[in-house]
Amino acid sequence: MSPSNEIRTKPTRHEDYVRMLVLETDEQHPDDHQERGSFGDVFDSLFKRAGDEHDPPLGIETVIRFVVEDKGGSVPKLEDVEDVHAILITGSMYDAHGDDPWILKLVDFIQTLWQKWPDIRFSGVCFGHQILCRALGAKIDSTPNSKWELAHTPIHLTPVGARLFNNPEGGRIYLHQMHQDHVVSPPSSATTHLLPEQHDRDIHVWGSSETTEVQGVYIRKRLFTTQGHLGFDEDMVHRQIEMRLQAGSIDKEKAQDREQLRTAQDTAEWEHDGVVVAGAILRFFHGDDDEI
Repeated sequence: MSPSNEIRTKPTRHEDYVRMLVLETDEQHPDDHQERGSFGDVFDSLFKRAGDEHDPPLGIETVIRFVVEDKGGSVPKLEDVEDVHAILITGSMYDAHGDDPWILKLVDFIQTLWQKWPDIRFSGVCFGHQILCRALGAKIDSTPNSKWELAHTPIHLTPVGARLFNNPEGGRIYLHQMHQDHVVSPPSSATTHLLPEQHDRDIHVWGSSETTEVQGVYIRKRLFTTQGHLGFDEDMVHRQIEMRLQAGSIDKEKAQDREQLRTAQDTAEWEHDGVVVAGAILRFFHGDDDEI
C-alpha cells in the first residue's frame, strides 16, 4: 500500500485518553506493512498496550499523517493540530540534517508550533528525535568514525532517566537501534531562542550508550525523545537492515559495518524495553510525571 495524503484516525474505547498525532517520515518495508501496517499503526498498537498497563488504564487515540512530500505526503499546518495533545515523529532513512524541502518545512513547522501551542508535547524516535533536537538548534552529525549502531543495545540511564522509567536502581534499559547519525549535544538556551535560559535546568539527557551519548532528551512538559526504536521487533530489524544494505548505506565491504551486522543479526530476537519506554512517554503526554 502506497502512502498518501489520507489522514487516518485510530480511536480509543477509553474515556480518559491522549490524542496523539503521529507524523510518519518514511515507509515501512512492504512485508512489515502487510503484517503490522504503517509506522503509525505500529505506534498505535504499542501505545495502546502501554495504555492498558497504565494504572488506571489510559486510552490513546492516534491520528496518522504521512509527511514525506516527495512521496505524496504533506507536512501539516498549524490548524491541523488544534485538537491534539501530543505529536510523535517517526524514524526514517532520510537524514535529519538534510536540506530536502519537506524536511526544512517540517523543521519550520516544529519551531512555529513550539511557540504557538505551548501545551502540545513532543516525542520523536530516531530521525524524529534528531529532527526535534535540530529544530531546537542542536547539531546533528555522523556518529564518531561513522559507526553504525544496530539492533539490541544497552542504554545507561541518568538519574532523570531512572525516574522516567521507574528504574530506582538507575541501571539500564535495552532498545533496538538503527542509525549512523546522532545528536551531538542536547539543545539549550545557547542553541535556540525557543528555550529561555531559565529553563536550561529542565533540559536533560536521560540515557547514553557506548556509541551515542545522547540517547534521548527530556524537557519537562515539552519534549521526550528516544534514539532507540521502541516499536521494532526481530523481523523489522532484519528488514530495516536489508533496506539499508540495498540502499548502500550499510557497506558489507567495510570491516566496521560487517561487525555491526553480525551483532545485529545475533541480537535482533532479544527482548527489549519498548513497552516500558512507550509507557514512560505516555505518562509524559498525560502529565503524570510533570514533577520530574
